[in-house]
Amino acid sequence: MDTELKSMNPDPSKTDPVSRDDGSNSKDDRPLLKSDSNRNSSTTGESIEDLEKKFAAYVRNDVYGPMGRGELPMVEKVLLGIAVVTLVPIRFVLALIILVVYYVICRLCTLFSAPNRDEEEDQEDFAHMGGWRREVIVWCGRFLSRMLLFVIGFYWISVSYRDIDLPDQNKSSSQNEGKDQSEEPERLGAIISNHVSYLDILYHMSASFPSFVAKRSVAKLPLVGLISKCLGCVYVQRESKSSDFKGVSGIVTERVKEAHENSSAPMMMLFPEGTTTNGDFLLPFKTGAFLATAPVRPVILRYPYKRFSPAWDSISGALHVFYLFCQFINHMEAIWLPVYYPSQEEKDDPKLYASNVRRLMAREGNLTMSDIGLAEKRIYHTALNGNISLPSVLHQKDD
Repeated sequence: MDTELKSMNPDPSKTDPVSRDDGSNSKDDRPLLKSDSNRNSSTTGESIEDLEKKFAAYVRNDVYGPMGRGELPMVEKVLLGIAVVTLVPIRFVLALIILVVYYVICRLCTLFSAPNRDEEEDQEDFAHMGGWRREVIVWCGRFLSRMLLFVIGFYWISVSYRDIDLPDQNKSSSQNEGKDQSEEPERLGAIISNHVSYLDILYHMSASFPSFVAKRSVAKLPLVGLISKCLGCVYVQRESKSSDFKGVSGIVTERVKEAHENSSAPMMMLFPEGTTTNGDFLLPFKTGAFLATAPVRPVILRYPYKRFSPAWDSISGALHVFYLFCQFINHMEAIWLPVYYPSQEEKDDPKLYASNVRRLMAREGNLTMSDIGLAEKRIYHTALNGNISLPSVLHQKDD
């Protein structure tokens, strides 16, 4: 699913996020890769090695090489051959069965129910449906998502919950202590995660079954379309330029506010980077997830590997799925950070809020902060495909 949230890009003069501890912790000073300052220049004549230094966040470092087309050692070829005749057929059939079974469950549970509709924004979902039907959809979705990850080799997922001290949030804690103990703590508005692969979605479905942001075309896909509606996906069409169109940020902000204020509303899950990386970097955050000024729960996903990286960076979808199915074991780590309650200053400045959450995730996940974005990713992919006529790519807007 495409989760590229439309928002204002960070001010280049403020690319260094503001630390919550005022710089007293040297661990916050993560390295920062700078994008090419001359965006109008062509990369003609630059080697792939030069591009990899500039666009390191999208470089594959596994044995399969750039775009998964590198020269493989003989041992790897033998392992692939064994997997093709053993693992791949079994995993493909089992994955398809799981997908079909869940589609049938969703179809039965929504058979006599009308979807929640927003005619103005052309939104339709079943996530607001209550009762036993919703319970069946959620718990079956969580279980089958985990089963699907198991089928493709994620037999064990390391999950940790970190209890870290955030100085600026001591005030919020003391204020909450002064409230009536019968009152529930302030509800989350969204779960925030770094974006490495489409596998991120399966993990979050199995962990909390939240709603995602997806292209409008996803709603029309066979099998997946109905499942996305049951998830309560926010469908966006970034190409729309009509004056009455709210845009991605507007729709997302409304849904985050709804999740924050209404306990029966589906929780939002957002990838504020707007695109995937190789898992070692953290791109600038779009502000769409933070405009509602609601508390967020940061989650860091990592995919340790020895042979094939599950990161979906510079490799085609079909080739990625094939290599993923060929791996005997795949690994995933999930780090859940405490709920992040924004200060009044952060509520007044969504960019500051986004920057501080990003800095926290970079520090706790040992990720390198980079200020490159989707436009640079397009440049790198174009160069890998052998097209050295890049001026048109350079002028593409980073959505």
